[in-house]
Amino acid sequence: MRSDTAPRRTPGRPAWRRMAGMMATGALLAAGVQLTAVTPALAATSITINGSSGGRTFDGVGAVSGGGGNSRLLIDYPEPQRGQVLDYLFTPGYGAALQVLKVEIGGDTNSTSGAEPSHAHFRGDLDCNRGYEWWIMEEAKRRNPAIKLMGLPWGAPGWIGNGTFLSSDLTGYLLSWLGCARQHNLTIDYLVPAQNERQWNAATTIAVRNALDANGYGSVGIEVAEDWTYSPADQFAGNPALRDAVDAIGVHYSCGYLSDQKTCNSSATAINSGKALWSSENGSQDYNGGAKPLARGINRAYLDAKMTGYMNWDLVASTTPNNLWSTVGLVLANQPWSGYYAVGKDVWAIAHTTQFTAPGWKYLDASSGYLGGNRNNGSYVTMKSPDNAAYSMIVETMDASGAQTLDLGVTGGLPTTGPVHVWATNLNSSNPADFLARQADITPSGGRYSLTVQPGYQYTVTTTTGQGKGTATSPAQGSLGLPYTDDYESYLAGREARYLMDMQGAFEVAACGGGRAGKCVRQASTQAPITWKTLSDPYAELGSTTWNNYTVQSDVMLERSGYVELLGRVGGQELMNPGALNAYHLRVSDSGAWSILRTNTSAQTTTLRSGTTTALGTGRWHTLALGFSGGTLTATVDGTVVGTASDSAFGAGLAGLGTSQGQTAQFDNLRITGGTGGGTSLALRNANAGRCLDVPSNAQTNGTQLALWDCNGGANQQWTLTTGKQLQVYGTKCLDPGTSGSSPGSRTVIAACTGATAQQWNVNPDGTVTNAQSGLCLDASSAGTANGTAVIVWTCNGGANQQWTRS
Repeated sequence: MRSDTAPRRTPGRPAWRRMAGMMATGALLAAGVQLTAVTPALAATSITINGSSGGRTFDGVGAVSGGGGNSRLLIDYPEPQRGQVLDYLFTPGYGAALQVLKVEIGGDTNSTSGAEPSHAHFRGDLDCNRGYEWWIMEEAKRRNPAIKLMGLPWGAPGWIGNGTFLSSDLTGYLLSWLGCARQHNLTIDYLVPAQNERQWNAATTIAVRNALDANGYGSVGIEVAEDWTYSPADQFAGNPALRDAVDAIGVHYSCGYLSDQKTCNSSATAINSGKALWSSENGSQDYNGGAKPLARGINRAYLDAKMTGYMNWDLVASTTPNNLWSTVGLVLANQPWSGYYAVGKDVWAIAHTTQFTAPGWKYLDASSGYLGGNRNNGSYVTMKSPDNAAYSMIVETMDASGAQTLDLGVTGGLPTTGPVHVWATNLNSSNPADFLARQADITPSGGRYSLTVQPGYQYTVTTTTGQGKGTATSPAQGSLGLPYTDDYESYLAGREARYLMDMQGAFEVAACGGGRAGKCVRQASTQAPITWKTLSDPYAELGSTTWNNYTVQSDVMLERSGYVELLGRVGGQELMNPGALNAYHLRVSDSGAWSILRTNTSAQTTTLRSGTTTALGTGRWHTLALGFSGGTLTATVDGTVVGTASDSAFGAGLAGLGTSQGQTAQFDNLRITGGTGGGTSLALRNANAGRCLDVPSNAQTNGTQLALWDCNGGANQQWTLTTGKQLQVYGTKCLDPGTSGSSPGSRTVIAACTGATAQQWNVNPDGTVTNAQSGLCLDASSAGTANGTAVIVWTCNGGANQQWTRS
């Protein structure tokens, strides 16, 4: 069937169009689907929804829990908020209603946002209850028994192949993970015998397929290669055994990385391979800012590349706020101590497909395309149920320049009578009432009807019912206060302590050694892992980016020769090197050698002070403490101050525990005391816009221009007012008025803190923030209120766009 892109030649419309228009117009106008007194700016598009059309089988839209720790804090949420977040992710007819969940097979190594624990730290080890991915899969299945589950490793413990990922050890390792899934009454639908975005080969893929068949896992499908290529399809012609072993080809960012997803790519060989094609990782974008790309990509991955599955990275933004990816996910849930969460627009962009379709439905190729044949006008895809009893059309108009009329006719055995339901989301809006809003039904006449769609919207036109929008709401945001203590006695062995997030290695609760009763936290990774990022020493972190003057203290016991660390004022981390982080460290070895270190995101380590104290030895308990008071750092061992150092590079940040590589040390009685002292951490919320002063994309590059963005509690929105009147972010960067800072209109930036007057600010009782050198006010440009509005300095005028509240 064709899509008529030419303007209609006659002034009138056929009778069926007039009748459908008269029946639908009044109700649709009131509901916001159609605007009165606005002639559609673009030509009408005629679409025949033909149930006899050919098309591929839909495999579902889902999300990825993995790539290291992005879901970590969710399990620590209190009820009912934890269940509410899970409902928004998985419950049909409520929120995202995800149809596929891909989880990381933990490997004790940092795989983007942190590290997830392995079920087998060393050869012969097995614990099927480690980590939280089992729990997430169980909760997903409980809410939606039909959800498809996948497993994928990013890294692995070092014993696999003695450091060689693609080895015979990998086959047994994956089989043992599937055995753990069975213990949790979970059926895994797909397994990936490859290292995410790093390596795969035909021999390993075939070997794993044969092992699955031989061990009772014949129903588990194999997907490869989880990279940016279509290389599996290129090898099928010369390797029939590989072709027979593979069920689906998964490609990452087929519509571009961190892109608007306007155009997606594939290969003719892959399209004609006879295998399902999946856009198996996409997104990596903010829980609100990624919605428009999602709306495009879910449709266009099929239109451009014949991809029948689509997965967003990642599932939930539930990681520490100093993380580069702290707001990436479908729901923001990074404050388990307060129960606060925020449902992003991304949820509703996905819901327009997931709530109205199911895996196994069929795409109708002749009823899918670009509006008016022009991808700038938007796209539409249509799917039908296997029994032809229902259909749904998903329309997106993200880039359209005006309203468009869709003239629709139904044929090919699909329903032609009864109401057609319309749901709409205005992705240009920030009002939750505009997301997945039920519109007035349309009653077709003779299987024909029409509606007008507005630019910047998603629509679903459907004959299905049962959809809905969750009503649960979040409590207010709150800070994690001090003192903070944990003796680890309340956890099951093998689990992670509350709020403690592994960044490298595996810190888990275990029975204490060294003659101590009770439970401790033990770093359990016994050797360097097969990494996904650059290898670093194991460490774990917790806390708030606002913590300033405090002392972190812990009992420690080394199980073998090496060292242990306490970390403080932990801030940002370099993209691909977890060891390149802004932090201070107290390092003490079994020999008694100690040092106060400073590390940064350039992977530089500076020794601020060092010395020797009584040897800690192994198998004996000691108490370490690292204190901060302004620029003074104090190291204490067993109650005795062994040294101090002066340094002001980092003013605030999280606390942490660390060890040398392979050091299976233990920690007990964590205690973090003190307060913010010399600085006050602020989220600066613009009174006019209701949005916060934000460093876009968590950038840490000097000269990055600042803007307004939805307040989300991320480290890129936390500003510490120092005693020197600097407004610091990340503990290292200062609010700077820009190169023309003495002139109204200069755009503010972040810059390395220098102590200059130009970087000093007065936070005034009337809500203004004035630059100490120029006297100009911090200003939302042109009184803008939208995300991305530039933040500048301007002559103070008393406007609401120059008033900022602190929270």
